[in-house]
Amino acid sequence: MQTLLIALGAFVGYLVAYHTYGRWLARRVFRLDGTRTCPSVAIDDGRDYVPTSREVVFGHHFTSIAGTGPIVGPAIAVFWGWLPALLWVLVGSIFIGAVHDFGALVVSLRNRGQTVGDVAAQMINPRARLLFLTILFLALAVVIGIFGLVIAVIFASYPISVLPIWIEIPIAIVIGWLVYKHRAPLLPLSIVAVVLMYLAVTIGAYWLPLDLSAFSWLEPTGSAARAAGLSPYANAVVAWTLILLVYCFIASVLPVWTLLQPRDFINSHQLVVALGLLFIGLLLGPFVGRGLSFVAPAINHLDPAFGAPPIWPFLFITIACGAISGFHCLVSSGTTSKQLRSESDAQIVGYGAMLLEGGLAVVVILACTAGLGLGVYEYRHATTGVFTGQYVPSLSADGSPIVGQAAWNKYYAAQHWNDMRLPQKVGGFIEGGANILRTVGIPITLGIGVMAVLVASFAATTLDTATRLQRYVISELGGALQLPALQNRFLATTVAVTTGGAIALISGPAGPGSGGMILWPIFGATNQLLAGLSFLVIAFYLLRYDRPVWFLVPPTILMLILPIWALYEQIRGWWQARDWLLLAIGVSVLFAQFWMIAEAALLWPRIRGERPGAPAPVVAHRSSKRVKR
Repeated sequence: MQTLLIALGAFVGYLVAYHTYGRWLARRVFRLDGTRTCPSVAIDDGRDYVPTSREVVFGHHFTSIAGTGPIVGPAIAVFWGWLPALLWVLVGSIFIGAVHDFGALVVSLRNRGQTVGDVAAQMINPRARLLFLTILFLALAVVIGIFGLVIAVIFASYPISVLPIWIEIPIAIVIGWLVYKHRAPLLPLSIVAVVLMYLAVTIGAYWLPLDLSAFSWLEPTGSAARAAGLSPYANAVVAWTLILLVYCFIASVLPVWTLLQPRDFINSHQLVVALGLLFIGLLLGPFVGRGLSFVAPAINHLDPAFGAPPIWPFLFITIACGAISGFHCLVSSGTTSKQLRSESDAQIVGYGAMLLEGGLAVVVILACTAGLGLGVYEYRHATTGVFTGQYVPSLSADGSPIVGQAAWNKYYAAQHWNDMRLPQKVGGFIEGGANILRTVGIPITLGIGVMAVLVASFAATTLDTATRLQRYVISELGGALQLPALQNRFLATTVAVTTGGAIALISGPAGPGSGGMILWPIFGATNQLLAGLSFLVIAFYLLRYDRPVWFLVPPTILMLILPIWALYEQIRGWWQARDWLLLAIGVSVLFAQFWMIAEAALLWPRIRGERPGAPAPVVAHRSSKRVKR
């Protein structure tokens, strides 16, 4: 019952916050004006700038900012206990994260849909722009590499998720074509799409799991591959990573209405269905003999031998998406601002989507700390020669299923912090969520399929959105550095995919395709520092237009101090470990951050009421085939 009350309280709190604090920001601070012409209408090139209905933009924005961030982060942070994680998600999403996303969206809307990095030139100075864009490039390169790796690992670990994810692509293309070329009604098409998606989930779960490791030439990794005389790159994770990078290139150069918008719209409905089922499971659990009580401690005082970093400041770095994430400013100002049809829609898209992401993070925390207690499972292929499999309970030494606190301990207390791999980081939510779905009568194999597809589809959305965003950043860097060749979308996308792929395929302890995770620690701190710098740009915008700025001071200071603290601690560790790659990247990022903060501090006292210069003109690349609207 305690988990149900927490879930109810969280969602009621989010509704109240949207209609009070969110409304105050919209009306009194940013002063949204529905009559103002948005960049999507003023520029409308049929490819990137496309005026779109609020419902579709909300689906794109939410699925792009969510990805696996609000899943992996909270799933790791419950190491420190469910209570600190829950409090940070609730407070952070309402007063910091949603304000950040909303502000970045509005600032971009009023600057021709340019990214926050480009807007920094008008709000602060051209040097700040170049520094910001450089940091964005580094952060997005890691995002592309890591999220490509995340999906590849999910495909390799949960082969039942493969078919539904790839089936979604032709479904989305057909919907985009029908809606934008023939003005077909969107709601019935989206319902049909979700039904087809869950039909594909069922087929993938019971009849057609696409497991590349079934091919013997893709099985070995690392030293095993070398011993077998095969390339260490001959493994399923590497194969899926390369396939995903090719997909990213194609998806990011297509007009947004052909794939990105409809696919994200389908994913948003998929999430609503999954969250609804999880909420019903939380509601019914206490009444069907499967009580969902916490099996994790409220506050966990970790043994130093476990190897986990201290809760201060690393809890606030580990949980990024779900509370506050610098990556969100790129989505708000990179793709969403180019699609929003009316400025009055900015509150529900910018502020509301972040609250929904906070709600997802709350469910993840409950799934990992309560739902996981109902059992853990392992995948077994059928022995009849039929290419299928099923999930069966993991057994303890005495042959009994692992349940209760022992199930939670299997994921969180039985190993060293540094030994946690990606399958375990997402597996806690996938299996815990599937246990919650069992309370509404969904079999465990199908439930794991539903949750794995949810995670993979969100990660895929973030992956190709990040690739498109990196294209914008590279183009803007090309303009700042006077390198016009980088403003070509095909060359810019090639650079984006190549750098991301190089990171994803770094060779690590488990062989090629695992080493990209060594850059994940630096991404956490850099991502949160990016949020602090984005707050600076938003604050300068408000100062220049003589608007209230006091409410931004605490979150800006918090999101500058905590990440710098965390990055400093990490740099000390990398120095002691002689990890020169991470050390060089960390010091470079820290230097750029301090430089930009110094630029802002020198300018702050002198710019209240001083209007910025006009933003640089945007060159619209007209699509050869105009879209009917």
